[in-house]
Amino acid sequence: MMTLEKFEEASELVKKVTNPTKLVFSEYLSTQTGAKVYLKPENMQHTGAYKIRGAYYKISTLTEEERNRGLITASAGNHAQGVAFAAREFGCKATIVMPTVTPLIKVNRTKSYGAEVVLHGDVYDDAYQYACKLAEENGYTFVHPFNDLDVATGQGSIAMEIVQELPTVDYILVPIGGGGLITGVSTLAKMLNPKIKVIGVEPAGAASMTAALKAGEVVELDSANTIADGTAVKEVGDQNLPYVQENVDDILLVEDDELIGAFLDMVENHKMIVENSGLLSVAALKQLDCKGKKVVCVLSGGNMDVITMSSIVQHGLIQRDRIFSVSVLLPDKPGELARVAETIANVQGNIIKLEHNQFVSTNRNAAVELRITMEAFGTDHKKKILEALDENGFRPKTISAKLY
Repeated sequence: MMTLEKFEEASELVKKVTNPTKLVFSEYLSTQTGAKVYLKPENMQHTGAYKIRGAYYKISTLTEEERNRGLITASAGNHAQGVAFAAREFGCKATIVMPTVTPLIKVNRTKSYGAEVVLHGDVYDDAYQYACKLAEENGYTFVHPFNDLDVATGQGSIAMEIVQELPTVDYILVPIGGGGLITGVSTLAKMLNPKIKVIGVEPAGAASMTAALKAGEVVELDSANTIADGTAVKEVGDQNLPYVQENVDDILLVEDDELIGAFLDMVENHKMIVENSGLLSVAALKQLDCKGKKVVCVLSGGNMDVITMSSIVQHGLIQRDRIFSVSVLLPDKPGELARVAETIANVQGNIIKLEHNQFVSTNRNAAVELRITMEAFGTDHKKKILEALDENGFRPKTISAKLY
C-alpha cells in the first residue's frame, strides 16, 4: 500500500540527494493558454531527471544483505543514472542494462557514477528481460524503474513539493512511461487535495497506459516508436495500473512533431534543455482547456545528447517556417543569381545555402535550377519572400529543406 506516512518519509529522505527544483512561472506558456503555467524543472536534478527520487528511496528500504548482493536494473537512461547515483551513496555495486539506442550522454553519465553498463536490445522491454536474466544468474537485487510501489512513492515526493509551494494548484501534468511517476504524483496529490486534477501525458507512438486503461488490464504494445525515448515503454507496470485508474483524471496523447515545437519553446523562452519525454507535459497544454487555472507541468528530465538537440532544432525551425527551401529555374546567363539574391534581400530574407544545377535541362540557355535555403521570421515572412520571388518572375517552387 502507498500511505501518506511513506510519502512523508520519502519526501524528507530524498532531500539528501536532490536539488531543490522550485516552480518556474512561464509567462510565455501562460499567455499561450490563458492559464497560470508553472514548470517543475526536474531536468535540473544532479542526474538530469526525477528518477533519483524513486531509486534512492527504494534502495533505502532494502536490507543490508539485499544491497550487498549488488543491484541491477534496466533503464532507457534516467532511472539508470538514479540507481547508479543512489548505489554510490549507499556504497553498493550497480549493474545497469540499457537499450543499445540510449543517447550517449545517458550511458556516459551512468558510468560516471560507478555503475557497470550493459547495452542490450532496441527498447526498454528488451533490456528489462536481459536484466532479469542477469539478476537470476548472479543473485542481484532488482530495482525496477517503475513497477514498484516504493519507487513510485519516491517519485511522489514531487507532488509534495508542488503542493507545498503552490497549495492552490488546479492541474498537474505528468509524463507517462511505465507509470511510476504518474502513480506516485497522482496518489499523493489526491491524498493532499482531492480537487487537484492530475493529467497524464503519453507519446502517441507508445501509448501503453492508454491501452491498459482501455483494456482494464496491462497489455503489451506491438511497438513503442517515439522520439520520447525515456517513455518508449511497450507495457506499463501492473502494480501502477490500479492507482492510475483511481487517481488520474485523464490521459492525453502527444505526437512527436509537437515535442519538436515544445523543445524550441523551452530553449528560446526559458533557456532550458528538456528531453523529449520531459516535454510531454508542455506539449499537451494545447489540448487542455485550463483558462484561469493554475497548472504545473512536470519536466521529468533533461538528458539529451548534442546530436539529438541539433536534429530537433533543425526540424523545429523547418516546422515553423523559419528555415525553408525553394527551387527556381533561371536562364544560364550572368546576373541572374545576383537578381535572385537581391530580391530575397529586399524582403529581409537571409540565404544560408545555394545549390546551382546546370544540368536540369538539355537547353542551359532556357533554364538552370537554383535551390535556395533561407531563414525567415516565420510563416508570414516566408509568404512575403515567396510573393516577392513570384512578382519578379522566378516562379518559386517550395521543396524539402535540408541544412546539410
